[in-house]
Amino acid sequence: MKTFKLVSLQIEEQAGLKDIVLEDGLIINKEDESNTWLIEAYTLATYHDYFQQIVEKAQTINIQVVITKKDNFPAPFTATIHCIKKLDQHISVILKGNLRRLRSEYAELLLQDLMQKGLSGDELLKEFKEKMQTKPRLSR
Repeated sequence: MKTFKLVSLQIEEQAGLKDIVLEDGLIINKEDESNTWLIEAYTLATYHDYFQQIVEKAQTINIQVVITKKDNFPAPFTATIHCIKKLDQHISVILKGNLRRLRSEYAELLLQDLMQKGLSGDELLKEFKEKMQTKPRLSR
């Protein structure tokens, strides 16, 4: 197993990506035959109902996480919530997931984001190239 610091967490919704404000977090590559990862997000208790609704619907969710350093490329996962634990004014959310395909998905999301901002032609190409180098987190 390998453990890494979780820097950011975003959940894909119909309207776009929802940023989850993290107080702390970690991610563990179990290095098993199923390629399973465990993700712990230590966040504000105000997110409890949001995560509880996902659990009650037994939803599988698509998430993006940044691991170790904030300038690292976001890694997309398909995950389920394993448990939610209340801790005073915070909660610990444990997710179990599998890594999805990487680079091309980010490029598609970035392109979609830039097009929704009304960019086209040379301006779109310039922004796309720049953002593929800087790899900003995508949020809507």
